[in-house]
Amino acid sequence: MARTARRHRLPSEAAKRFERGVDPELTVVALARAAELLCEYGGARVVGGVVDLDTRGPRPQIPLDAGRPARVAGVAYTPGQVVELLTAVGCSVDGDGTDLQVTPPSWRPDLTDPADLIEEVVRLAGYDDIPSVLPTAPPGRGLTDVQRRRRAIGRALAETGYVEAPSYPFVGTPALDALGLPEDDERRAVVLVRNPLSEEEPALRTTLLPGLLATLARNLSRGQRDLALFEHGAVFPGGVRTPAPLPGVEGRPDDETLAALLGAVPAQPWHVAVALTGSREPRGWWGAGRAATWADAVEAARRVAAAAGVELTVRAGERAPWHPGRCAELLVGDVVVGHAGELHPRVCAALELPARTSVMELDVDALPASPVAVGPPISAFPPVLQDLALVVRDDVPSAAVAAALREGAGELLESLRLFDVYTGAPVPAGSRSLAFALTLRAPDRTLTGEEAAGVRDAAVAAARAATGAELRA
Repeated sequence: MARTARRHRLPSEAAKRFERGVDPELTVVALARAAELLCEYGGARVVGGVVDLDTRGPRPQIPLDAGRPARVAGVAYTPGQVVELLTAVGCSVDGDGTDLQVTPPSWRPDLTDPADLIEEVVRLAGYDDIPSVLPTAPPGRGLTDVQRRRRAIGRALAETGYVEAPSYPFVGTPALDALGLPEDDERRAVVLVRNPLSEEEPALRTTLLPGLLATLARNLSRGQRDLALFEHGAVFPGGVRTPAPLPGVEGRPDDETLAALLGAVPAQPWHVAVALTGSREPRGWWGAGRAATWADAVEAARRVAAAAGVELTVRAGERAPWHPGRCAELLVGDVVVGHAGELHPRVCAALELPARTSVMELDVDALPASPVAVGPPISAFPPVLQDLALVVRDDVPSAAVAAALREGAGELLESLRLFDVYTGAPVPAGSRSLAFALTLRAPDRTLTGEEAAGVRDAAVAAARAATGAELRA
């Protein structure tokens, strides 16, 4: 009844009565009063007695240990005080000593077990009498590895210029429809809340994007144009869920019951997401500025991975709600842990976002634990700097070319960096030029020109064999 009244926004006295229960003894009293008023003011005459077909059984008795309220609250309640307080709320109390049989009054249908009676005793005696004793915190534990990782991720994004914008973890069907998720997408298999805060958002989120994009749209509607937001928090994917047991309140659940309760809790992986639009670098006397692009979303993912102590691999991908041709898969090894890129134009139109709004979402719990950091070896010998420009097909990812160059260069390669991507004449159509900066160094000697040329040729040969790359003239 309470849910119906909230849904239709029609609170009434009847709704309150049905919600809290009605005293069944009130029926006979109301009939007698109605008959009395009819006789007094309507000239009626009562004929016969009351016909009451009562199919109810006797009211149940609740056994109660008179010393249990004192053990629960930590306050010394005497058995006489317990009986007095229960009698004050209308209960009938039978029994001697500590074993009591309590019969609740007819107007209190909420009193059904000993825990309810204990609550009444504590409430009437006064919550102020309950002592407040804080547990002693164990010394020397500090933050866990998971807590340190999450704080490092939030700090890294904040230092890069992103503003944290946490949102409620509830979503509705319109928000999922606006993202263009297919019907068979696992992110549509949401977990419904039985008593949601809002009937329009009755489900737990399976992705951070609906709340983050709603915050982005809200700030845009208030005149903001250059935005870079991030959020990290738990998501609640659907899937197979086991029913949870319902333990009683008479004592602490045993270990098996606690394990079953924890096993019934749905998985809650920790995600991080960013959304940005407008200018990434503002214009001024120093230059014309730079608009935010999908590359900034990918760079945000790299920052998150670096803060977590792992390295990401980026390759082309396709997944709603990203643009099919401007979506990147984020991998650790061979495992896809997230996606980044531009939103699909239909999604931008549905959410009233600017074109080419870029987003990134990454599963932080899928990132492996970072190994113990080991400092790089420092060589006292000078480096040899080499630049390579390789021509590859447009469908060959730069990460594959970089991996082949590293494998071919071997141990003498100290660092490898992509610093330029070029298309146009004289590069053939359907291809592009990737320019890499190689730093070569030996730990025990100065490299000769022949050694450096050999490393360069081996790297080019490995890239040619793996990706079909050709050295640009």
